[in-house]
Amino acid sequence: MTWGKRLFDLVLLAVLSVVFVPVALIVAVIVWWRDGWPVIYVSERMRSPTQAFGLLKFRTMTAEAEDGGISGGHKAARITPLGAILRAGRMDELPQLWNVLRGDISFVGPRPPLRSVVERYPEIYAEVLKSRPGITGLASVVFHEHEAWLLRDCKTAAEATAVYDRRCVPRKARLDLIYQRNRSLCLDLWLIWWTAARAIGYHRRKARRSR
Repeated sequence: MTWGKRLFDLVLLAVLSVVFVPVALIVAVIVWWRDGWPVIYVSERMRSPTQAFGLLKFRTMTAEAEDGGISGGHKAARITPLGAILRAGRMDELPQLWNVLRGDISFVGPRPPLRSVVERYPEIYAEVLKSRPGITGLASVVFHEHEAWLLRDCKTAAEATAVYDRRCVPRKARLDLIYQRNRSLCLDLWLIWWTAARAIGYHRRKARRSR
């Protein structure tokens, strides 16, 4: 990560924390009240081909002792009603502000992959992870909904892994490398705006349907 991008992350983090830290605290209380402990789910992800870290999220599924792997349709029954709302508006990712502060991830970059995916495709991720992973990115914005659609009918973990490897990894990597070749402050701001606009649009649609 360049010093300019790190400075951008820290300045944006300071600005957004004024709003999002109080919101995150409120969401944490609601998750605890509705779904109990643990409030935070920690997922092992890779920031480089050899360096792992704990990616933080608000828990959106019923707790399971050995959870991990690709999230496909086989996990859908475990998503709580509150978790579905948090996921749709990406509010489950608010704890990742802490990951940005630590320098584990940036605001914009490829989504941090699972260790198992990196180990299966070392050559791909040796290139993709030359960019610091991010909360959002080109692949997240362009491919997220299609990825969810591809994985939603998977009935087992093995099926979800096979679909993800065959149909998601190459496409996401291609988009991540396009971002890597063209990254700039303007592109980062545009991707952040696009991510926020989609989240706000979701909540507006929910509000209209509830009237």
